[in-house]
Amino acid sequence: MIPELLLIALATLVSEDLTCIATGVLIAQGKLSFAEGTAACLGGIFGGDMLLFLAGRLVGRRALRWPPFARVLPPTQVERGASWLERRGLVVIFLSRFTPGLRLATYFAAGLLPTSLATFTIYFLLAAAVWTPILVGAASVFGGELLRGIFAQGSKTMAAFAAVFALLAVLIRLVRPLTTFAGRRRLLGFLARIVRWEFWPPWAAYAPLVPYLLYLALRHRSLTLFTAANPGIASGGFVGESKSRILSHLSVCEGAVAEFALIPEALDPAGRVQAAQRFLNENGVDYPVVLKSDVGERGSGVAVLRTTAELEAYLQFAPADTIIQRHIPGAEFGVFYYRFPHERRGRIFSITEKLFPQVKGDGRSTLRELILRDARAVCMATAYEKVAKRPLDEIPADGEAVQLVELGSHCRGAVFLDAAWLKTTALEDAIDRVSQAHLGFYFGRFDIRTPSVEAFREGRSFRVIELNGVSAEATHIYDPAVSLWEAYRVMFQQWKIAFAIGAANRERGVQPMGISALLRLVAGLESRQRSRGMRVQAIAENRAGL
Repeated sequence: MIPELLLIALATLVSEDLTCIATGVLIAQGKLSFAEGTAACLGGIFGGDMLLFLAGRLVGRRALRWPPFARVLPPTQVERGASWLERRGLVVIFLSRFTPGLRLATYFAAGLLPTSLATFTIYFLLAAAVWTPILVGAASVFGGELLRGIFAQGSKTMAAFAAVFALLAVLIRLVRPLTTFAGRRRLLGFLARIVRWEFWPPWAAYAPLVPYLLYLALRHRSLTLFTAANPGIASGGFVGESKSRILSHLSVCEGAVAEFALIPEALDPAGRVQAAQRFLNENGVDYPVVLKSDVGERGSGVAVLRTTAELEAYLQFAPADTIIQRHIPGAEFGVFYYRFPHERRGRIFSITEKLFPQVKGDGRSTLRELILRDARAVCMATAYEKVAKRPLDEIPADGEAVQLVELGSHCRGAVFLDAAWLKTTALEDAIDRVSQAHLGFYFGRFDIRTPSVEAFREGRSFRVIELNGVSAEATHIYDPAVSLWEAYRVMFQQWKIAFAIGAANRERGVQPMGISALLRLVAGLESRQRSRGMRVQAIAENRAGL
């Protein structure tokens, strides 16, 4: 019997829940006593908890002495965290034991911080002693009922055992999160993302558009005609275009573009930092500044940096050519513009106001709780938590507003509203003037910042921070007030115009990209992005001594 109990204890290191459930089923079959099974599970779980604690103490302490970590977590903050954990240790350990996803991080952190080994050993033992009999006992009671039904005919097959095992595991996984406030709110956010189309992933939102795109391709006798919509931009701005090259063309229109410079990937980290400092000095730019990949989609790689240390850290691992740009304060808008090649003047198709959501403190709730309580923020809780500038467990003061994001990207959490009311003849003239500074540009969306909405409406005092080509969206469709049907009507109209402009340019001698060339471009871009991601990981691991 002892070897079997030892195997149970070791199995908890792989999966505590599944091992406890399996042990409960064995108890229901009469192959183990409740005391034996619970003791084996408890021993394995307690041992695993101590291993996590010791891993934090042995490995984590070394990591804290590494300069990059030491700058982020200075000794004073570590001591403060240890003091807080010592005071609330028993409550924290019990909550993490009964909350999915928290145990590993909490127990590792307890070892990482200078906490008392003896005190937390007792906490771990108490939490495991409460948790283990509950799970094993529940599995033995309900497992027994299920087994009697399944094996009523005497068929004790492995398939039946596996079915019981899997059913109990699924039920535990589904029910446990609902026992916590965070679990219930995250489930609500998940359901809201399904119902509210603005949160759908791109493949789901664009799937109904595919038949219409095929119709347009057949009508114009070209699957890639849209790549001819902007002859002055690689692939028409569908994929892989250089943001710096586009901004350079627009810079012909004096004062229209936020100052920027390109930092080549080929430079070593020190050379990148020198190039960035040279840009700051020559243009009289101070922090904050914006850094982003020269080739990127949907806000990937964009960061607002406020110190030299942040700038150096970003450029240390920059995996591609990088743009450094002056940060323009104020309101941000997306202006979608188009012009047919034979026309002297273009027009504004859409204007989007971009808001940066906030939550307001009540003096009692943590930042994480405020996000989960907010009716809209809960839909993107994970995104907001990833980019939070403040500790998620910090409690904002009563009435304090905490901004959740600072980038005007919908997939990164910004709120988009239809701002058609801003459209004026003066603004349309100003956007047209900037657009025609870029030869070969007819269709796309400007991302613009302005310190004054009224001045922007009058066509003055704004700066272009980016221009996206044919793959850009008329982003006002993400306004929560815009219905799904209206959004598709706008998308259909947008692509109809893109194909029509491509056809007009084709008549003027512009050749669309071939299908194979476009596919190679897409595949090559994805391959480079994957290899860059692997390179960044390899560099980070090498510097960490892994």
